[in-house]
Parts: sequence; C-alpha cells; structure tokens
Amino acid sequence: MKKYLLALMLACGAGQANAAFDVVALGVNGGVEEGNLTSYLIRSDDQKLYLGLDAGSVLPGIRKALDKGSFPQVTAENAAPLTPQGEVFRNLIGGYFISHGHLDHLAGLIISSPEDSKKPIYGTADTIGTLRQHYFNGRVWPNFTDSGSGLRIGTYRLNQQRPAQRFSLGLTGLDGNIYPLSHGGTPSSMILVSRNNASFAFFGDTGPDEVEKSKNLDTVWRMLGDEMKAKRLKGLIIETSYPDGVPDGKLFGHLTPGWLLKELGYLQGYAGGEGALNGLTVIISHVKPSLKAGADPEKEIMAQLEKGNKFGVKFVRMAQGDKLEIK
Repeated sequence: MKKYLLALMLACGAGQANAAFDVVALGVNGGVEEGNLTSYLIRSDDQKLYLGLDAGSVLPGIRKALDKGSFPQVTAENAAPLTPQGEVFRNLIGGYFISHGHLDHLAGLIISSPEDSKKPIYGTADTIGTLRQHYFNGRVWPNFTDSGSGLRIGTYRLNQQRPAQRFSLGLTGLDGNIYPLSHGGTPSSMILVSRNNASFAFFGDTGPDEVEKSKNLDTVWRMLGDEMKAKRLKGLIIETSYPDGVPDGKLFGHLTPGWLLKELGYLQGYAGGEGALNGLTVIISHVKPSLKAGADPEKEIMAQLEKGNKFGVKFVRMAQGDKLEIK
C-alpha cells in the first residue's frame, strides 16, 4: 500500500510538472478594425473548457480558428445540432475575464450575447459596473446579465472580484487573481490564471508606471517575479500598441517596445536578476493598425522588441485563429 501511495504521489507530481496551457487567439489588434480585436481563449491542457481573456472579437475569431484547425476536438458531426462555430462559442467557453470597459475589449461579447449560453463574467468592480450601467442596461443593449436595470435575461452572471484575492474561474478548472493596471485615466486590470503549479498572466491595456505616475505595474512585476522564482509562470500576454517614436503624451495609456523592454527589466530584477527571464514566452497583443500607406506597425514593433531583447524571452506575435501550447 505504501509503495502504491508513493507511486501515486510521484505520478501526480509529474503531471503537475508537465502542466501546460492552450492559448487560442480570437483577436489580436487594438483600435480601428472591428473584426480582429483583443480576445484570447486559454485552458489547462487537462481541462475541456476555455476561459475568455477579453472579448473584442469572438465569433469571427472562432471561425478563423476553426479554419486553421485550432479546435481539432470539434467536428461538424460532434457539434450537431450546432455548427462547429456554435459548439465552441456556446459549449467550450466556460466564462470570460474582461480587463476593462473599452469597446475593443468587449464588443464581441456584447454583440454575440443573444446566442450565448449561460456563463460567468469576471472583472474588477469598475469593469463589472461599466458592463452593468453602460452596456447591458436595456438601452444601449438588452440586459443579458443577472443584475442591473431593465428586464434581466440572466445569460451572464456578473462577478466582481477584489484585487489580489484568489478565486475559482467557474468550471474551467482555473483559479484567478486580478491586479489593477493604469490605462491613461481608465482603470484596467490583469489576471494571473493558475492550475496546479502552473500560471499564466494576461494584461489588459496598460501604460508604463513612469508615464502613468503609478505603481501598479511594479506591484505586478513583484508578484510575477515570485512566480518565476517558484518556476510556475509559463508565459504572458501583454500589449504593445505603438512602435517606438510615439511621444509619451500620445500613448494614452499604452506601451511601446522601448517601454515594454524597460518594464521587463524590472521583472527580471524581481525574478532573480540576469538570465531569470530566459525562455519566457511573451505574446504581444493589441497592436494598433495604421491607415498610413506603407506602414506596418506589427513588423516594426516586433523588430524593435527583438533588437532590444537582452533577456532571452521568446517574443511571439499570434495571428487571429492561431493556437499555441505553452509548457
């Protein structure tokens, strides 16, 4: 019996050591193009349900991801009577975390809500209040939530979470901790999702502390530094909206490559110093498209990040519909 228990404990430990996350990009941009706005799905590789990380573009991203084979578990046969798109949307997304109340982070959730299944939405008090008062209020859009004004349809259960307090993310098998961010005068937030001994960080829009006159990112870096020392942090999604050269006064609560690299330097310090970030996956999100002829801000941003990458991190720019396994 003792040998059996020891083998079981070792097996469980080995499973935790190999914990991984599946990330699917439903939308990767910020700004003006409505069909590809910030929205990701994440799940633990031992769970069925995904957590939505913001919801700027939902159904268009699911369609693109199906086209790319990013949901191999879904077929026309096993999705029936729904379409494969409907199966992912209604039955594989177990809830949403919304980082803040700007439209490019929740428009897809609002527009698609009449066809959604019941599920929870998580956010800060400010974000949940914005959803309740300014969107799902029976005037801008029918109230598909369980609280607020007008007829309450009740599709979404609104859950406001206190900062830095761990909570369960519904039926996804994930836990979450939310931390405040500063976004040009708008409260924003990041979430650390965790499962067993693995964690992953998703940042809503944020400016650098130095420009925002804030300590919010510093608080996050200290926490993530501890996650890295404990070898739990598998990766993060963070915005870089503009190439270098945009004046600080025109950032409106966003990051450039130069600012992100400087902020990652602080994370490295809290994680143990030089070499501590080597191999960390950093997914770049919320690039603002340009309407200027010949401009390619995505290419410019990624080149600037790679040029300044003295940390050994793996900068990744996912395209809409891409799937990435992070171990």
